[in-house]
Amino acid sequence: MSESEATTLAFAESPVQLLNILEWARGADAGRCVLVVLPPRDPTTRGQLRRMAGLATDSGHEVRWQEARGGAATPTRALAALAGPLRRARRLVIGDPFSRYLQLLLSLTGPRDVVVVDDGTATMEFVSQLADGERLVRWHRPAGRGPAGLLFAPVARRAVHRLRPGAGHTVEVFTAMPVRRLDGITVTENAFLWTREHFGRPRVTEGADLVGTSLVETGVLREDRYLAAVTDLAREHGVARYWAHRKESAEKLRRLGQVANVEVVRPDLPLELVARRGPIGGRILSFPSTVVHTLPRVLADTEVKVLVCALAEGWFTDRVTARASGFLSNVTTTARGVHGLVSLPAPQP
Repeated sequence: MSESEATTLAFAESPVQLLNILEWARGADAGRCVLVVLPPRDPTTRGQLRRMAGLATDSGHEVRWQEARGGAATPTRALAALAGPLRRARRLVIGDPFSRYLQLLLSLTGPRDVVVVDDGTATMEFVSQLADGERLVRWHRPAGRGPAGLLFAPVARRAVHRLRPGAGHTVEVFTAMPVRRLDGITVTENAFLWTREHFGRPRVTEGADLVGTSLVETGVLREDRYLAAVTDLAREHGVARYWAHRKESAEKLRRLGQVANVEVVRPDLPLELVARRGPIGGRILSFPSTVVHTLPRVLADTEVKVLVCALAEGWFTDRVTARASGFLSNVTTTARGVHGLVSLPAPQP
């Protein structure tokens, strides 16, 4: 199938989004899709996206690498290049409804069937905000509009309209997260069938692995408290490896490796694939994040246990709102309720 014949056009800005597009395509029997990768500028994410793009090509999909950032004229050139595929597509698959660039693309289309795939726990917040008729604002960011937000507001409203079912188009949410059920929106469970089929059963090792988080980099957690917590968890639970989040800074990881005495590993693929490829520890510790909902599904046929580590109030920075801390608490609570995960108390200083 050539691009001109494509009926499904998918957009991914992160490796996890691209993984979940592949999962959706497998379960939906969508055939061959055109996958448009809109890469960010940081090299770690770009490297993972390159590897995921290779897996997508191997699975029979067309992949188009489209630079949309990096210079004043780049976004405009990208929009011009995507105008034709957008016009021809009957169905759009997106991984981040909070992305202003994707909101702009949605606002430029007429009614199209839309599928929203997971970009992590943010899907929970997206569905909740959509249900309550709120503006789409990421959970860790202030709700204030600001001048740029006011200018973009008409585009955002049009995009949100496209994300609601209406005459001539449907909306589906493909997710591994516990989300609210909305009238008219189809919610499809992501069981990670593509991942399991592609990688088989992993080799499970003794000891524990700890999953890193970018909550320090996003301004949610204090770095000193985070490093102390990781050190305590590593000592108490025999953690050997620390799987770094792709957005964690190199300097923080250098310090962490020294103070916590763990091997810091930067995965070359999303952790769901790394865990399935193995080897992986028999116990996986994680702070509230996407993996406390995805890894229990990915590793359901293994003996691996996933444990979620609570956060203490004293770890948060001054900029964190009650809404943000409440969202993280909900991630932990739902992981315990849905997957029966054991919750570890927050290490005390």
